[in-house]
Amino acid sequence: QVQLVEFGGGLVQPGGSLRLSCTVSGDIFSINSMGWHRQAPGKQRELVAGIGSSGSLRYLDSLKGRFTISRDNAKRMVYLQMNSLKPEDTAVYYCYTSGSLFLNGVERYFWGQGTQVTVSS
Repeated sequence: QVQLVEFGGGLVQPGGSLRLSCTVSGDIFSINSMGWHRQAPGKQRELVAGIGSSGSLRYLDSLKGRFTISRDNAKRMVYLQMNSLKPEDTAVYYCYTSGSLFLNGVERYFWGQGTQVTVSS
């Protein structure tokens, strides 16, 4: 089975920073894209940032300049550096990866359980 586990969530004051980490474990043959979504109470889940296997980047437009995504392929990890946090960044953050379980297999998406980020004074 493929498992994703997030680390680094918590409570932070407005203007503060947090770094989320996510590790991928299990029998996954190839990892393509990795990234983060978030879901705030009463809102739909939205893409925060994604990074392709070649390093291509996607960000939610409103987060550009504050959030930075990176990955370590050797460690099968993806990171999200969040700076200048605002109360509206409060949400559960989910990491994801896309990949296949075997050679020429169908690409699938896998998700973590989520980590709570609360921005409040």
